[in-house]
Amino acid sequence: MMLKLWKYYQNCLAVHPVKTQIISSGFLWGAGDIAAQAVTHSTLRKHHQNPDGDEAFKINWKRVAITSMFGFGFVGPVGHFWYEGLDRFIRLRLKLQPKSAQFVATKVAVDGIIFGPLDLFAFFTYMGFSTGKSVDQVKEDVKRDFLPALVLEGGVWPLLQVANFRFVPVRLGEAV
Repeated sequence: MMLKLWKYYQNCLAVHPVKTQIISSGFLWGAGDIAAQAVTHSTLRKHHQNPDGDEAFKINWKRVAITSMFGFGFVGPVGHFWYEGLDRFIRLRLKLQPKSAQFVATKVAVDGIIFGPLDLFAFFTYMGFSTGKSVDQVKEDVKRDFLPALVLEGGVWPLLQVANFRFVPVRLGEAV
């Protein structure tokens, strides 16, 4: 069953790469938001900081939908073209051998310096506006949260991207 689903997914990527990346990204971002909500709930509960007491965990489906839409509308299509273009640029212009240490390191560095901050800025801006905040409120949120999030992302994401860029074909690794 899983092998059939995997083959179906790979076929979809081959026949409709952008559509498949958009759909995959939306679902992955939604699933990631559910996981984030569960971790937050568990952490607050453990530290007795939950204002609702021992209330059972409830998924905020509106937040999941908003976060999924970021995956569908931004990460899926933009990520598809970014990672394909980045891969092609490093291979053809910089003439680095795919999967080599230098290729992977260059790809991680360029991704972290260019796409990472752009993606994070787009995420904070989108989430602010989609939850009804004003321009001034969004600016304040970005001013307060962007740099700490970028530092945290810069400490974690490159490690994941090394594995992603080294072992996952570019057409499979663009959804997240």
